[in-house]
Amino acid sequence: MIKIAVTGAAGRMGKTNIEAIQQAEGVELGAAIVEPTSSLIGADAGEVAGVGKLGVAIVGDIADAKDDFDVLIDFTAPQATLANMAFCAANGKKIVIGTTGLTEEEKAELNSYGDKMGVVFASNMSVGVNLCFKLLSMAAKALGDDYDVEIIEAHHHHKVDSPSGTALSMGEAVADALGRDLNECAVYGREGQVGARPKKEIGFATIRAGDVVGDHTVLFATEGERVEITHKASSRMTFAKGAVRASKWVHDKENGVYSMQDVLDLN
Repeated sequence: MIKIAVTGAAGRMGKTNIEAIQQAEGVELGAAIVEPTSSLIGADAGEVAGVGKLGVAIVGDIADAKDDFDVLIDFTAPQATLANMAFCAANGKKIVIGTTGLTEEEKAELNSYGDKMGVVFASNMSVGVNLCFKLLSMAAKALGDDYDVEIIEAHHHHKVDSPSGTALSMGEAVADALGRDLNECAVYGREGQVGARPKKEIGFATIRAGDVVGDHTVLFATEGERVEITHKASSRMTFAKGAVRASKWVHDKENGVYSMQDVLDLN
């Protein structure tokens, strides 16, 4: 039985991760971690997540759960994630990371842990989204530079990073397939007299409203036709199930930084 720890256990995603662990075979919740100032420390993690008593008390420091888990699921914030990586690397743990909004420097630091531990890092843990990444690469290669590319994403009004990590990953999949550098061709919103659209631009449009879990559409358009590849998430459970699947997969893997494409054998 693989023991999984969940950090950010009292948040929306943390609770859903705990529920997904309870639904999966071959795994169990080993630890639940929250901020050290939380009033929920000591409470039963299952009761907080709404899945019933599990006998796992919430702790406010990952060090307090050192002997209670094999793999950590982390959907928190960049600096917290990097601190948790350092702990896992020092204590022989694996980690699955769904945190978004990392800078290039933070991503480089994350990747530096690949020779110390097994890591799965993905901007989106959904199986469907990761299939879309593959489809986008295939579509971009087939359609080529004659098609304009626009990426539209929508999320709930609590989301703090923009565009979403998933939208950026979709842009990277398209840019890589077309031999472009996303840093050079991406445009994040347009306003005013911007002129005619440059041929190799990749545009991003962001919506933040209500309780939208996550919608992403990549539009390929040319004279006479459009091709759209869309993914819509109606529940955070799709991300949690992917994270649990990644936890089971990475448990017996060698050191390295892997993606959900590796987990799903799409590479």
